[in-house]
Amino acid sequence: MARKRKLRWWIVLPILAVVIAAAIFLFAQMNSKPPEVDPANLAKAVKGDIALSVVATGVIEPISNRIEIRSKASGIVRQVNVDVGDRVAPDQVLVELDRDQLLAQLREAEANLEAAKADALAARAELKRNRILAEEYDVQLARANHRRSTELFEEGLISKSDHDTTRGRLDEALNRQRAASAAIGVTEASIEQKVAQVAQIQAIVDRIREELKYTSIRSPIHGIVLSRTVEIGSAVSSILSMGAGATTVMVLGDMTDVYVRGQVNENDIGRVRLNLPARITVETYKGKIFHGSVYKIAPLGQQVNNTTSFEVRISVENPEGLLLANMSANAEIILDEHKGVLTIPEGALVYNSDKSTSVETPDLASKTGRRQVAVKTGISTGTKVEVLSGLSEGAQVILQ
Repeated sequence: MARKRKLRWWIVLPILAVVIAAAIFLFAQMNSKPPEVDPANLAKAVKGDIALSVVATGVIEPISNRIEIRSKASGIVRQVNVDVGDRVAPDQVLVELDRDQLLAQLREAEANLEAAKADALAARAELKRNRILAEEYDVQLARANHRRSTELFEEGLISKSDHDTTRGRLDEALNRQRAASAAIGVTEASIEQKVAQVAQIQAIVDRIREELKYTSIRSPIHGIVLSRTVEIGSAVSSILSMGAGATTVMVLGDMTDVYVRGQVNENDIGRVRLNLPARITVETYKGKIFHGSVYKIAPLGQQVNNTTSFEVRISVENPEGLLLANMSANAEIILDEHKGVLTIPEGALVYNSDKSTSVETPDLASKTGRRQVAVKTGISTGTKVEVLSGLSEGAQVILQ
């Protein structure tokens, strides 16, 4: 009997152990919490602005008036009135060249001009005299005297010598008339020559006076001095004689109207259109945004290091003149922009096999501590995405 009891306990004890273990396991399961999500992996759905954009990197340049200033006169720089960064106005004197040599040439030319005018005046007086001599007044008077002398000689009232004298005076008058008539043509030709000489010297005087004006190199525009290549004592060559090889005195630009000359990758250029708005930033003014728009797209790409890019020009509003030439700039060309929409980090999206999208949200009622929610998305920047439906503002999402 005792032996049967002992055998029964050996059978009951294992069964009892299994029951107790199962009870403990069920109790633990009923009182266990779902796994918590690391707060670092949580983000909120918030309302804000989102823009689909293409970035063009480049430099700031004047949009129109970038002018290389060259001199029409050659000479040595005597005075420099402006420096790099100075603002200039139209007709303002930028640089003055030495004028001493030109002034000496002008005095000499003016003296030659006065002498030539005097020669022309003398030639005109000579012409007037020859025309008077060429008239028959002296001849008629000498002929009348000779006729009267002949009558008196025939009547024996005067001597033969007196009669011969009147004859000689008539011959002299005839000779002077013939000589004066011949000299008229020569004098007229001389006058034309001297008048031409006066005009020639006058042209020299005018040219020197004009060159004297050119020694004051003036600004043609409102703008700013972008660069300057001359100092006092520098030699300057004339653009009239040297053409494109003439000395560049300085470079001016109108910085109230500037643009970003940037490069856009060939993968993105197909989405860029004229008049698209752009936001421009420069390293100098961190946090400040300048606004502009696309106004030119190059039709020909440039290949550098096996990468093709296209030049895009974005005009920029610069009323304060803060943007300067050759500043590095980034232009964010806005392809599409939605304001005041619900957005989440793109890292929270889950892409399903059927190409639908969803997100995971914390759910304490779930065994896994998270729940999958289907969402419909709009535009994406690569870092955040617009949520059209499926979430409300403030909802938490889990980053994948």
